[in-house]
Amino acid sequence: MFRMKMPSSQPHRNKGLILFLAAFLGITIFWQFILLLTDWFWFQEVGYEQIFLVSLWSKAAAAFIFGLFFFLIFFSNLYLADRFCRRINRNNEQNIYPFPLHLPSVGSLSNFIISISILFSVIAALRATDQWENIQRFFHATPFNINDPLFHIDISFYVFKLPLLQNIYSWLFSVLLLTAVSTGIIYFLRGSFLFYPPKTIQILPAAKKHMLIIIATLFFLGSFGFWLQLLEILFTKRGVVFGPGYTDATTQLWVLRMLVAISIFCGISIIVFAYQKKWQLPAFTLLIFFLFLFVGRGIYPSLVQKLKVVPNEISLERPYLEKNIKYTQIAYNLNNIVDREFPTEDNLSQADLRKNDLTIKNIRLWNHAPLLQTYSQMQEIRTYYKFIDIDNDRYLIDGEYRQIMLSPRELSYSSLPSRTWVNEHLTYTHGYGVVMGPVNRISREGLPEFFIRDIPPISSTNVKITQPKIYYGEKSNDYVFVKTRRPEFDYPLGNKNVYSSYDGKGGVSLSFWKKLLFATRFGSMTILLSDDITSGSRIMYYRDINERISHILPFMQLDKDPYLVITPEGKLVWFVDGYAVTKHFPYSEPTPGVGNYIRNSLKATVDAYDGTVQLYISDPNDPIIKTYARIFPDVFKPLSAMPRELQRHVRYPEGMMSIQARMFRAYHMEDPQVFYNKEDLWTIPRKFAQEKNEEMQPYYTIMKLPDESKEEFILLLPFTPSNKDNLSALMAARCDTPNYGKMIVYHFPKQKLVYGTRQIEARIDQDTEISKQLSLWNQGGSQVIRGSLLAIPIEKSILYVSSLYLAAEKGQLPELKRVIVAYGNMIAMEENLEQALQRIFGGGFAKDLETPPTNKQVKLDADKEQTDRQIGLKALDHYRRAQNSLRQGNWSAYGEELEKMSDLLKKLENR
Repeated sequence: MFRMKMPSSQPHRNKGLILFLAAFLGITIFWQFILLLTDWFWFQEVGYEQIFLVSLWSKAAAAFIFGLFFFLIFFSNLYLADRFCRRINRNNEQNIYPFPLHLPSVGSLSNFIISISILFSVIAALRATDQWENIQRFFHATPFNINDPLFHIDISFYVFKLPLLQNIYSWLFSVLLLTAVSTGIIYFLRGSFLFYPPKTIQILPAAKKHMLIIIATLFFLGSFGFWLQLLEILFTKRGVVFGPGYTDATTQLWVLRMLVAISIFCGISIIVFAYQKKWQLPAFTLLIFFLFLFVGRGIYPSLVQKLKVVPNEISLERPYLEKNIKYTQIAYNLNNIVDREFPTEDNLSQADLRKNDLTIKNIRLWNHAPLLQTYSQMQEIRTYYKFIDIDNDRYLIDGEYRQIMLSPRELSYSSLPSRTWVNEHLTYTHGYGVVMGPVNRISREGLPEFFIRDIPPISSTNVKITQPKIYYGEKSNDYVFVKTRRPEFDYPLGNKNVYSSYDGKGGVSLSFWKKLLFATRFGSMTILLSDDITSGSRIMYYRDINERISHILPFMQLDKDPYLVITPEGKLVWFVDGYAVTKHFPYSEPTPGVGNYIRNSLKATVDAYDGTVQLYISDPNDPIIKTYARIFPDVFKPLSAMPRELQRHVRYPEGMMSIQARMFRAYHMEDPQVFYNKEDLWTIPRKFAQEKNEEMQPYYTIMKLPDESKEEFILLLPFTPSNKDNLSALMAARCDTPNYGKMIVYHFPKQKLVYGTRQIEARIDQDTEISKQLSLWNQGGSQVIRGSLLAIPIEKSILYVSSLYLAAEKGQLPELKRVIVAYGNMIAMEENLEQALQRIFGGGFAKDLETPPTNKQVKLDADKEQTDRQIGLKALDHYRRAQNSLRQGNWSAYGEELEKMSDLLKKLENR
């Protein structure tokens, strides 16, 4: 055999490559060590060391196991290839390579094999650390106690075990494929592929057997892959059904089972071919394999779907639609929604409004966007303070249950007048205070009233703030240092600034070595060199509340709308909702970005001053959160363990209802025939706006549900029929204990018109008085902003309320100028809610709103003589009704209304 001499530079090249790889691995490991150690300090601070240690050991175990198996598979095959192959005889003139080849020496190739095997094994190990969660879920799975309808396996298998099996299969297939290619390269470099002119290739026996055994192993593994595909068919969609419908159930189940068996036969036949030179058997099995793969998996089901299912879709898909409806309802917790009828009546009276005065007082007039602008102009005080969002909540204000709107005043680091390192990380460390006000009160200037305002916070009610500093929020920077020699900016006071020093328990304590570690992590030598940072100082990082919770619970999906709560002690505490989600719930329709199963299983709180995180299980029946509670037994607390004062501020998340409502639009139809024809499909009403046409968002209110005796905090969202604007239903989620989380859908009568929000908006536009006023404002260089129209159930009627804001064309201070109330065929626009209600229902409603009257008082008030203004308003109302009847051509109603107007005017004349 001919051995070609290797150039003298080759050993140096291999050595340089090995040194480069070693340096790369060293830097990667060092950086990971820095992140790991500083994260350990942080987990010690927040008190969740168990999560850190369990996940660390799980990652280490996954890395070791996957890395070891990769090395054993990859290195052993390359090593055997290196030993089995023979050198070609270059003196044989018939053996010609199609391109110049420099053959490496035995020693250099062996070193290269070891180096590349170690490198790939380390990469495989690092990538395998992501599987720690799947491994833990596999071994701590909690049963759902619900079987899938096709294979009758508990759903926990698909949620907790199938993902790991899928990843193991993909990983093994990739490893074997890489090993096959690399082994082929080794054999090629060792000359086991012989090339003869003109186009003949011969593989030496050892190489042939080895390569065929690897290929056979791929087929054996493929049988496992087809078994997984058999299970994954539960999450496919073909036609009208999500999940296996008629076509998949009748064609794909047996085809996939056949492919499982055929793959095994292919592997056996290839091994037989490796030791015997009979190619007919593997050729036949491979032909059958590809026939089933392309025809059975592609052509056959397509033909069945087009030629048999589509012409008879509803009759063939009916049983599968039933499964789809049932399991989607379970996955989104729609099966626990209570359906009730709402027999709407048009007899709402002044007495009914008095009975529901707490509902009236808590109708939200202020929309989030204009109120946020107004708060920003009136209460940010300095340019570096920002209001990020407006939160709705409820408090007991001076003994009365009130809905409020609250916004924390956070520090915006991008708006600092001087963005030096000292300012961003030592001086400006926290936001300060909140703004809070009622949802329905308006000043004479059209501006909001405040319960809490200014810096330091001034409160006009019993809700006080004793600790207004916000170190942890929605707009915090990466890290700050507290308890340093440099005083922290607290708040401005006239031409001076007030400074303070942090005295809480938040942050990680420092030493010289820790300063060195954090300087490396954050890439700032200033941390190490600053004289202001002492051994008594602390560093706060992961200050963004969502990032803070996500770092503790990376497996939970967090709501995008955290909200701040003022405790009775005057502290500020953030609430964050967490969702348990999966995309492996059989027969359930998926939601983009979420999956096809969701539960609001987590309520997390974060102290805005010291960063303390508490985690509570809000849905103890959810198997996903129960599985994580098994993995981390000391982490989660029951919701009952939350302080009672905080429990009063737990609310049903808007994000959760939005997802459920989108699914409920179609999946409230339980009859497959109705579902298939979309006969009762609902939609979520669109907002009425000049530029955008977005769906309405759920809105909070305090109201008394039908057949209930007490007002409570409710989340509402209306539905309309598809392609129509009238109301079809109203979804309500209860937020107060002991009914938290219970959902009710009120169905409106189909035989009676109940105005939808867009219909009311259209009627507002058609009202000549309102239209004239809006045109006047728009022509005067002002911008009219239409607020959201809210549908508020009161007794057996629906009251519609909206607000109109006026802003200068280039101004940023919207003023709430008018409130529009619609009821039945009547619409009123006045300066405030009380006057609008009075115009529709008459009576001295504004005067009586503050104190709920007794039944006896209501009767006495109804018998009192009315004032001149009230009589005049009633006469005007009859005049408008007469005009409406005239436009409709209803002459009898026109005459009746004119007669009633005449009687009232005569009564006024005789006073």
